[in-house]
Amino acid sequence: MPKPERILILDGHPDPQSLCRSLGAAYERGASASGAQVRRRVLADLSFDPILRFGYRQRTDLEPDLLQCQEDLRWAQHVVVVHPVWWSGLPALLKGFIDRVFLPGFAFQYRQSGLGWDKLLSGKTGRVIYTQDGPNWYYRWVVGRPSLKALKKGTLEFCGISPVRVSAIGLVRRSTPEARTDLLRKLEELGRRLR
Repeated sequence: MPKPERILILDGHPDPQSLCRSLGAAYERGASASGAQVRRRVLADLSFDPILRFGYRQRTDLEPDLLQCQEDLRWAQHVVVVHPVWWSGLPALLKGFIDRVFLPGFAFQYRQSGLGWDKLLSGKTGRVIYTQDGPNWYYRWVVGRPSLKALKKGTLEFCGISPVRVSAIGLVRRSTPEARTDLLRKLEELGRRLR
């Protein structure tokens, strides 16, 4: 599979001082150094209502920032989503972004007959980078990784983004400054390899 030349990074953490913000920036540095074109969208900096007020019964006009993000998704060959795991799920900001942006007719389309659907974001690859305070083994084997299932299987792959690779970062609360520096170096290298 050829390496992607156009990369979109979506930062789903609302805190500008977060480790996720630093991880997204490190990935961006590495990808840019490899020669890729990179767009990074920090969801907390966008102006939009994260609530899908009418469900799918009635369409709500998208704000300019969300229209730009849809254009970014069309443009990208590789989509990277960085987020914390809170209460075993996605942060409300990221979930609201998905609800508002990954719409029928843009990201997928149910077929008129049968139970199938068209994956309108096919031909792209993805990566999910998530952080958590607990150990990775606990989130995987005891809790069942619900946020990853929802994002990877229920959203990205449902819309055609595949394969989706995963970087799970656990025990963040106990990490030392040295460990975080090493982690940022690894994420920059990951970006440099465009994966």
